Amino acid sequence: MFPVKRYGIMATMDMQSHDIRWKLRLESLEQAFSRLESACAQKEYNELELAGLVQTYMFTFELCWKTWKDLLTFEGYEVNSPRETIKKAFELSLINDVDYWFNALENRNLLSHLYDEQTAHRATHWIKTEFEPMLRECITVLRKRTEQE
Repeated sequence: MFPVKRYGIMATMDMQSHDIRWKLRLESLEQAFSRLESACAQKEYNELELAGLVQTYMFTFELCWKTWKDLLTFEGYEVNSPRETIKKAFELSLINDVDYWFNALENRNLLSHLYDEQTAHRATHWIKTEFEPMLRECITVLRKRTEQE
């Protein structure tokens, strides 16, 4: 357990604070998404920028599934892996298309173990045309969830 301080709130990361934890993680996800949007807005990339876009995608994907995991834990569900979390998020209508998210997971796994320029260019197209819009929709759903509480 470790203390977290945000906006004057001190919380201990245990089972009783998952209501705060998922909301804090959502804030981090929104910040990462903002960086991803900026990176996706570029028309061309040099080698370093291309690597940065791919890394930003992987980081943002991680924050996304972990935000769902924290929310699901808060709501009383037990999920451990990204695959279990995506499946449960789909069952609860947090996401509309489970296949897109499983594809995002596979792409994250592939990109974390393999990097070459051709793969990065294909990933860039996918990140810009598919991942960014589905992540935007996901964040909208999660933000609405916080407003319902």
